[in-house]
Parts: sequence; C-alpha cells; structure tokens
Amino acid sequence: MPQIWIWFFLYQAEEADFAAQEIYALLAKRMINWLTAYTSVGSLFEIDTRLRPNGSAGFLVTNAVAFKKYQLREGDNAAWVWEHQALTRARFSAGCEMVGTFFDDVRFEVLSQKRDIGQLRLEILEMRRKVHAGHPNPSADFDLKHDAGGMVDIEFIVQFLVLGYSNTRPQLIGNLGNIALLRIAGEVGLIQMQTAQEVGDAYRLLRARQHRLRLDGADKTRVDLGLEPQLVEARKVVLALWQEIFLAPSDIGKA
Repeated sequence: MPQIWIWFFLYQAEEADFAAQEIYALLAKRMINWLTAYTSVGSLFEIDTRLRPNGSAGFLVTNAVAFKKYQLREGDNAAWVWEHQALTRARFSAGCEMVGTFFDDVRFEVLSQKRDIGQLRLEILEMRRKVHAGHPNPSADFDLKHDAGGMVDIEFIVQFLVLGYSNTRPQLIGNLGNIALLRIAGEVGLIQMQTAQEVGDAYRLLRARQHRLRLDGADKTRVDLGLEPQLVEARKVVLALWQEIFLAPSDIGKA
C-alpha cells in the first residue's frame, strides 16, 4: 500500500507576478506526476493537495507571502482550524532553504497564537465527528485508525494540545511526532506523565499493528478485540485521555 503524502507548494515572488505562479504550478504538476507514476511494483506515493489554501478550488502553488496572510488572517477569510491542525504536522521537506525558513517562521507564528480553548475544543470535536462519519465501520471489529480510542483520537488530542497551549508552552511547536509531543505535554503539566507514557505506548502499538496488517495486504486495518487483549488496554487509556481533555476538561492546562 503506498504512503499518502499531503503536500502544498510555496514559492517566493511578487504577489502580482502571475507568470511565476504559472511556472511553479507547472513544476508542481510535473513533480506530482513523477511521484505518483506507476511502476512494475505500483506507485510509490499518493499525493493529496486538497489541504492547500482554499482547498481543491485554490491554486496548486501559493505565494509564500500570501500563504502567511491567509494563515494569520482573522474573520471570514481566515484559515480553518482543521488547516491549523494540519500545520501542526507540517514540515519543510525540499526546495529553497530561504522558503523553508520562511515557512518554519510562519508555522511557528501560527501555532503560537493565543486561542479560545473552549472554542478550539468544540471545533476539534466537530472535525473529529466529521472524520468519523467519513470512515464508517459497519463491522464488529475495531478500526485501529478511525474508531474511538484509535490512532486518530491520539492525533487529535496532540493537535489540540499543540494549538491550545503552544502560546505558553513553545516546546510543543516542534514537529517531533505524537509520542514525543505527548511526553512533552506531560513534562509541562498538561497531562499526567504516566498518562503520556501509556498513551504514547498505545500509539506505538496501534501503529505497529496497523503496519503488520498492511504488509499482510489487508484492505482495512481492523481487528477482533476479543483476540487482542493488549489492544483492549491500549484503547482504554486513549479513551480515558480523550474523556479527560474533551469531555471533562476543567483542569486541563492549569497544572
């Protein structure tokens, strides 16, 4: 099964330089074609560009200055919370180092904004409901990624902590992965250290089980929990942290 990469392309030029936009858009299309080309063993990557500013209706490539304005704008034309959720996992991967540094600075500025924690919680809960609805599981088996207590719940927990508390805990801004960020959240007092360790272990176990199923050619990464006592315990600790943060959140961030 190919990896799915979510990409957006930035370039530096005058905002009114539409020729530059056309040139870089052509380059981006060629890169996507190269990376998604079928070979004798299938395609290496699936490229998803729908998370670019303004979604699939927006330009394939974005002027770096325009990207910054979009991410930091307030009001009706502001970036959605789910776009900032995606930014928590974003990193500069290739290209001009100057553009990469610019992107890192924008990312830092966006993630370190002070947010209304209650409103952020509601918006992330609503996005979680949408993701869940988009991946229905009619079977009796447990979907390692999408069901409650699975990998997506852990990812949303981490994204909430990063967006909600990086303003006062900048240690959370680094793109370090979910397990490391859970550990940092424990170190800075947002969650208990034991909980951070247990949920990090749960994420590691879920991912390992998911990878094994994919290597075995499974179409869906679902398991019978009756045969997986370790996963039952892993799911319990994830659900407990979800409850603590999203359903009984009065003490979060006050440690």
